[in-house]
Amino acid sequence: MNTLTRENRDGDRVQGEQFIAPPASVTEAGDGYTLEVEMPGVNKNGLDISIENNELTITGRRSFPVVEGMLIHRESRPENFRRTFELDPSIDADKINAKIDQGLVRLTLPKAEHVKPRKITVS
Repeated sequence: MNTLTRENRDGDRVQGEQFIAPPASVTEAGDGYTLEVEMPGVNKNGLDISIENNELTITGRRSFPVVEGMLIHRESRPENFRRTFELDPSIDADKINAKIDQGLVRLTLPKAEHVKPRKITVS
């Protein structure tokens, strides 16, 4: 079963800002899923993660250092990051947690108790 059933790329512009969709990967473990999103140049202060209407939105804003002198060449794009996913009903949205380390955002998406396998004792 896919954790993130639908990805929403419709709203790439919010209030005139431009966003690019960062690469992401999802892995499944027995008790949940891990979502990793690459956002180079984003730190904890520039990261915003929210859930609304069963959609998980991850927004990362970068800050570029002030360049002394004239900039001759830059390959890093100035746009910020934004990615939206629809959450599968098997995910317990209240227990999602996130960490960021060197531009890699890692979200832990635990499965809800009612979908986890359990052992039934026989009396």
